[in-house]
Amino acid sequence: MTPFVLDERLARDSESILKLGLCDLRLAKDSRWPWLILVPQRPNVSELFELAPLDQAVLTFEQVTVGAALKKATGADKINIAAIGNIVRQLHVHIVARSENDPNWPKPIWGHGESIPYAKADFDATKNRILEAFT
Repeated sequence: MTPFVLDERLARDSESILKLGLCDLRLAKDSRWPWLILVPQRPNVSELFELAPLDQAVLTFEQVTVGAALKKATGADKINIAAIGNIVRQLHVHIVARSENDPNWPKPIWGHGESIPYAKADFDATKNRILEAFT
């Protein structure tokens, strides 16, 4: 069986904050938006339909659960959920908290400006606030 290997760009641009049943939940290192990424722990999968039917159902459940926790943690006006893989082909799902006062509202976050890294204390505070929202 082929082992799961995380794409190096996802590893570089985000940090794992929680292992779920199917996915590794990762917090993007860009502080402009509370931005989570779900990565199904399955090798060689780039499309949702390539997952087994049970994994598809689990991924849907995890997206809904994470989206609700992110909204609770941030009070966002909108939670955007998207599986976009034109550059990073490994299947991953973006879950982004958006607010009317964020840097590119209402336009997409992709391609807008340069990433702004978190200070360590701010990253940890954001991570803890998100994790607490799961309870």
